Amino acid sequence: YPGFGRNWDDEIFRKYILGYLSRESRILDLGAGRGNVAQMNFRTLVAHVAGVDVDAAVLDNPFLDSAEVIRIDDGRIRYDDGEFDVVFSDNVLEHLLDPVATLREVRRVLKPGGVFLAKTPNKWHYMPLVARATPLWFHRFYNRMRGRSETDTFPTVYRCNTRGAITRVAEAAGMSVEAVAFIEGRPEYLRMMAPTYLLGWVYERIVNS
Repeated sequence: YPGFGRNWDDEIFRKYILGYLSRESRILDLGAGRGNVAQMNFRTLVAHVAGVDVDAAVLDNPFLDSAEVIRIDDGRIRYDDGEFDVVFSDNVLEHLLDPVATLREVRRVLKPGGVFLAKTPNKWHYMPLVARATPLWFHRFYNRMRGRSETDTFPTVYRCNTRGAITRVAEAAGMSVEAVAFIEGRPEYLRMMAPTYLLGWVYERIVNS
């Protein structure tokens, strides 16, 4: 996979987001975290970048001009109605206990005609299938093997992770789905050894055929 570098999926997502931005844009990173994905840094390209997260680490995110911590049992985004041109989330939808409530908040803070973009795993991909069948401690152990910090591994529920679920949740939140893109690239979760990587390669070729 010579065309796939580190964080290749975030590079693709960044290009989608850039297509909706201008110098005057006010944007919100939903689930911004500590700012450890460089591709989600738009600070010098737009008028204002805000971020929210349930983790207080968001307050130290260097990619943001302003940040707020939201309660997981509340989910209310503490910004004004119609404040943002674009809201985006990078690997967040799979963690939402009440995705309809969250998207209603996204709709509220978006300006009329505003856009929400999200990157999230497909519920029927092998990675979420394994994740749903195993406990959180295993996820943290596996991610540690992949070189990812345990502190950045959170519980997943996958309640908005199929085309049908996305459509239902969006409609319930008063939004409409413009497009859903299915993207399968380098087998990131099977890179530990040659046999698993071969399985991932076969899966990728079948899916993309």
